[in-house]
Amino acid sequence: MAVPKRKTTKSRTGKRRSHIQFNTKNVIEDKKSGEYRLSHHLDLKTGTYKGRQVLDPKE
Repeated sequence: MAVPKRKTTKSRTGKRRSHIQFNTKNVIEDKKSGEYRLSHHLDLKTGTYKGRQVLDPKE
């Protein structure tokens, strides 16, 4: 069985884990409805995307 020759230090472990993180989502407020949504996604409440009607509005 493979066993490490030396103990991995806290700094080396931290360097390895430096890219493991939660990314914040780009949430914006819709200009017309005032609802929060992800950018580049359609607004489910009104059914619009880039100013044009894509889906029927949710009841």
